[in-house]
Order: sequence, then C-alpha cells, then structure tokens
Amino acid sequence: MHSDARNDGEELTSASWAALRAQAEAGTWPGHCPPSRQAMGAPYAERCGALYAPLARSPAFVLAQVGQSLDGRVATVDGDARNISGAAGLRHLHRCRALVDAIVVGVGTVVADDPSLTVRLVEGRNPVRVVIDPRGRIPRQARLLHDAAAPVLLVHGPNARVDDLTVPCLALPMDDAGRIEAPAIVQALAARGLRRVLVEGGACTIASFLEAGCLDRLHVAIAPLIIGAGPTGLALPPVSSLAQARRPRTTSYDLGGDVVFDCELREAPMS
Repeated sequence: MHSDARNDGEELTSASWAALRAQAEAGTWPGHCPPSRQAMGAPYAERCGALYAPLARSPAFVLAQVGQSLDGRVATVDGDARNISGAAGLRHLHRCRALVDAIVVGVGTVVADDPSLTVRLVEGRNPVRVVIDPRGRIPRQARLLHDAAAPVLLVHGPNARVDDLTVPCLALPMDDAGRIEAPAIVQALAARGLRRVLVEGGACTIASFLEAGCLDRLHVAIAPLIIGAGPTGLALPPVSSLAQARRPRTTSYDLGGDVVFDCELREAPMS
C-alpha cells in the first residue's frame, strides 16, 4: 500500500476555484488545451491540484464520496446522519458536485434523507441528479422531484411503475438479484453526455460501483467524531483474509477539520 499526506487546510481562493471550474467545463470540449500551471495559480497548483484536478481535467471520470466518522459510521443507529461531516468536509463534497455532470444516488438515500443534491456551499453549477430506483419506489413528494433546482433522471427496472412521474425516466435491465448493474448505468449516462459522475450514496450503491470496477477514485472524508455504532458507508462483501483486501494508493488531505483520503482505484494492486 502506498500512502502520502498533504496539508490542504488552507481554503481555495475564489480565483483558483473559478479557474478549476473553468477547466472542468472547458475540458468537455474536443481539442481543449488545459491552462498552464502558472495560470491556475499557486493555491490551486500546490494545494488542491492533486485532489481536484483528476476530476476536473478528465472528460470521463467516476468518483465516489463517503463522509464518515473516525469509527467508520455514516449515521447513528436511529438514522441521524446530519452534521457528520464538518464545514470543510461539506465544502469538499459540494466542490466535487460542482465539477461533475451528474450525481448518482440509490433510491434508499432519497427515502432516508430527502436530499437536494445541489451545489450550495461553493460557487458552481448544479449537476444532473440521477436516482437508481429499480422498482419505482421513490417518494412522489421527494424534494428533488419538485424543486426545479437541477434536472433529474430516474433509472429504473423494466417493470417499475413510473408513469405518474414528470421527470425523465430510463429503463435498464436488472440482474437476478433485482439490481441494475453499475456498468450499464455508467454507459447509459455517457450516452447522454454525462461522463463525469459522482456516486454519492448510499453504502450499497457505492459498493456496487466499486465491486464492478467502475470507480476511478474513492474519496473517504473522515470527520473527527466517534459515534460508536451505526451503519457504515461501504456495504462490501467480507473477505476471509487481509491478503484479499484492496490496497489502493492513497493520499490524505487535511481540509482543516475533516481529512479526505483520496484512493486511486484503477489497477489498484492486491497485497
């Protein structure tokens, strides 16, 4: 396993963040030449380049983000998930949202949290909000179905009841376990021009993309609190020995409260 640590506690300047967003938006056009290191400015180049640049400069990229406590929990046993991430961790999440074409969540996240999935804490545009809902059980009063803050795409199974929804819906095949496979979702989104994707939750959805080899990076944002019990952010199948564990190259970034572990997943070596 390879691990590096970097201090990124200093906030991005407005100019550096604007330059980074410009690179992400312009990078989707063929023939784009990224700005020089000098043009991006020292705060970007020296502190945030390695964390955000892979997402910003890649025409196709799939990132997953998990925000959790020191003991790996994403909520209490009673389902309270608010305020696990601190202010810096939340800004990091919203930066990631602002740099992608689409946010992907499972319907369980919508049922449990009724999220907006918009960019509110930083300057940036709202991406398309994609809900994976094999059986069409999304609550009809869900906030994102009615707030008009950003487009919504519902990805569902062939027999789901979605005729009463007013948002665009996309039917994809399901496997024998009743799940829509992650590679099919990535391919379908890319066909619609949504090639830079953030998989934000929940635990089973992120795990399915990880298990299928669809993730380029995984960001694990750890907040300095201990919950003691509750659900974890990755619902992966167990391994019998540590030799079977994934050991991606990781770089840690101190955001000034929360710490983000940036995990490279493409061709990650086994121990």
